[in-house]
Amino acid sequence: MKQTQVNGTRLLEELGSSMSGVRGRLTPDFDMSKITWFRTGGPAELMFQPEDDADLATFLAALPETIPVMPVGIGSNLLVRDGGIPGVVIRLSAKGFGATEQVSETRLMAGAACPDKRVAALALEAGLGGFHFYHGIPGGIGGALRMNAGANGVETRERVVEVHAFDRQGKSHVFSNEEMGYAYRHSSAPQGLIFTRAIFEGVPADRDEIRVAMDAVQHHRETVQPIREKTGGSTFKNPPGLSAWKVIDEAGCRGLTVGGAQMSPMHCNFMINTGQASGYELEYLGETVRARVLENSGVRLDWEIKRIGLFRTGEPVQEFLGQLV
Repeated sequence: MKQTQVNGTRLLEELGSSMSGVRGRLTPDFDMSKITWFRTGGPAELMFQPEDDADLATFLAALPETIPVMPVGIGSNLLVRDGGIPGVVIRLSAKGFGATEQVSETRLMAGAACPDKRVAALALEAGLGGFHFYHGIPGGIGGALRMNAGANGVETRERVVEVHAFDRQGKSHVFSNEEMGYAYRHSSAPQGLIFTRAIFEGVPADRDEIRVAMDAVQHHRETVQPIREKTGGSTFKNPPGLSAWKVIDEAGCRGLTVGGAQMSPMHCNFMINTGQASGYELEYLGETVRARVLENSGVRLDWEIKRIGLFRTGEPVQEFLGQLV
């Protein structure tokens, strides 16, 4: 992995007048630990928060192709490395991209910056079933669209009708459910897209029944997941036919620690920052768990948490990068 440093002030100066038509907020060297649920990680070289669709399109069209772009959401399923993120991080604001509304008898619209729980609440108000699972996902719709977020046996792909997005050049696109190419915790839609909103479809249902389902989701989270810790949710995807937590437990990794990072004693597929863990310690812990599970059961765990950015100069990354083939 590359090790270097970011310099947002220099990048902003280089962009200069090319950003004259941009209305959104540009912040150099933005501290990503302020928005990630792990509360750790290095700076984004340049953070851009667009005002609306038109502002996002203007920015992307004006940004040189050589500068990388990384969209992020609420930060709940994100591990940022300590060396920071080169280029531009785009984070959609709730003001410009967080709207929700019922657009027909069975359909809802939700902006990418809208929390998943808000969509579940809107569906309850509308008397639409099939959205209760969003009540238990601590993320935003943009991330749910990209990774086919799911819980309690239901996935995003079961509700999506169409997805609106901008590409790296600032051109708008609309993708059907089929074009999103959904699979377990995955979408094969082109990388680099920035999702802005989506249309979902539910089924008419009794509000009391919907509320019972949502309460069951919440009860499950509160009783088996460390939701009050600094965590990123499920660390690894479930292997085919298996539960990630079970193979982690069998490998003796429940409660395993590296510095301030720990696999939760409550739910051992949840990695937590017990205090002042670095991004390096969290990733080192995750790779250690992967290596031990592979050795113990032959199961190769895949990360569900998205890891982005650069290692900090001097971090001994080779200590864990070579553990898995």
